[in-house]
Amino acid sequence: MNGLDELRRLGGRLGKRLGRPSPRDIVAGLVTGLFSIPEGMAYASIGGFNPVLGLYSGIVPTIVGALTARTVLMVTTLTSAIALSAQSVLAEAGLDPHDLGNVATLTVMVGAVMLLFGVLRLGAVMSFVSNAVMTGFTTGIAVQIIVGVLGDATGYDPHGHNKLRQIWDWIAHIGSWKLSAVLVAIGTIAVWAVTSRVRPLRGIATLIALLALTVVVAVIGVKVELVRDIAKIPSSLPVPHLPDLAAVPDLALGAVAVALVALAQAAGIGAAVPNPDGSRSSLNGDFTAQGLANLSGGFFQALPTGGSLSRTGVATGAGARGPWAGVFAGVWLALVVVTLGHYAELIPMPVIGGLILVVGGELVWERRHDIRLVLRTSWLSASAMIVTFLATTQLPLQQAILLGAALSLLLFCVRISREARLMRLTPGPDAGHWSVTDLPERLEPGDVVVLHYAGVSFFAELGRINDAWPRTDDARGAVLILSVRVLPDVPSSAVMKVFQRRARELQAGGGTLMIAGVSPALKRLLDETGTTAVIGADNIFPAEPEIFAPLDKAYARATRSGGGPPERAAGVTA
Repeated sequence: MNGLDELRRLGGRLGKRLGRPSPRDIVAGLVTGLFSIPEGMAYASIGGFNPVLGLYSGIVPTIVGALTARTVLMVTTLTSAIALSAQSVLAEAGLDPHDLGNVATLTVMVGAVMLLFGVLRLGAVMSFVSNAVMTGFTTGIAVQIIVGVLGDATGYDPHGHNKLRQIWDWIAHIGSWKLSAVLVAIGTIAVWAVTSRVRPLRGIATLIALLALTVVVAVIGVKVELVRDIAKIPSSLPVPHLPDLAAVPDLALGAVAVALVALAQAAGIGAAVPNPDGSRSSLNGDFTAQGLANLSGGFFQALPTGGSLSRTGVATGAGARGPWAGVFAGVWLALVVVTLGHYAELIPMPVIGGLILVVGGELVWERRHDIRLVLRTSWLSASAMIVTFLATTQLPLQQAILLGAALSLLLFCVRISREARLMRLTPGPDAGHWSVTDLPERLEPGDVVVLHYAGVSFFAELGRINDAWPRTDDARGAVLILSVRVLPDVPSSAVMKVFQRRARELQAGGGTLMIAGVSPALKRLLDETGTTAVIGADNIFPAEPEIFAPLDKAYARATRSGGGPPERAAGVTA
């Protein structure tokens, strides 16, 4: 009975989150489901897989992802980057991409990695990825989406070892474009542009353009590539298939690589497509949702999947308002495959190419403000954005992700090193009131000086701290109080050495070092490393609930002694 009650409670929470499906969600799901037919098949084909697996990748994973994702409009399905990464992993392992057991194994393992990342709450790591790097990455992905359909839209597949080279090759061979494909693509974009300007039709402009041009091509008999030219759509749902456990050792590292590609692609969706109800997205929740989508989809002939920026753009462009759009996308796709697969084969590829050009163009256009902001922020941020963009369009996506992570780490280190500083605090007329003043170059005899550290990592910024530290060679009767109440990290042994050295330098010059606002963890470390014995136990003031209380006490004690050195620990010489 308790188990049934728990299931009811879980069902109630899920129902509350999902809400009721709106007509726009149903229409957006239909549009997205129809898009999943040619686009999914094309991406699977690009990766060297059976094109039908691209269809199946838009059913179970899309439904499960929509039901569980915290970014409610995110559509979980196959992307070109994931397909290419999966192909590379299987090829490197020497496994046949047409073997369903190998595909199921890779998909399930990718799901397990994603789920583990979500459970361990590693989504927080993405918080350290700078906006500059993410802007370059998402813009590069949008360009990849555009380049990926240039062949469909114009009938000429560009060549080149990277996306920018392919764009140049595509332009240089304008004479090789097929007029019929170009006209169909232009007509598709034109119908979409006109329809999207009519307010009542704006939400279904994509669907109208898709259906209208499909009918026109069929009636007139225009000779262009159709979905059926890629592969025949079976009139059946995917049959369950078990993973091949023998392939697990060969795919372990590759599964991590594919998972990282998928998660990195999806990481920017929450920022680019905020939840309509104002609720917060969660990278950890989205990691978990994509993991569940792959774990379930792997048993139903799905390729590895992840949050798709292009398919999410199609859904939102068609008027999606909540997670039901993704649910209906998978349901509609399943119904179309079973009942109307023959008719779906008639969709012209230039129509899909034209609409994906619209989606990719909108994604680039929406990032224009972020691009302008990064360019105006600093040359370092602008350089990181440009380098990440170039890497995303010219290198394998796995390498681009690693480069972006390294650049984010570099930017983080540079920023914290620039922000780190010591500040002198001067007491005000009342207790607890302190003002910031200029650092003294040296500690004069009888001075009582309070230094406060402002930064992110005391250990990482020791060099700058040492450079700013006042000279103490003639500090007779002086007291230097170091405030560490908001020290961001527990210092390492290197920091303990600095504390000991500075205490001895002051003592040698006739002065004293006090440390105020010491946390229990820092106090234990001071005791265990012998630093307390060097500084003197009476010169260490523990942290208190009132922030400035330890500092007030240390300052009062120092001034009561007339500026002279307070009592030192036994055995410590000046």
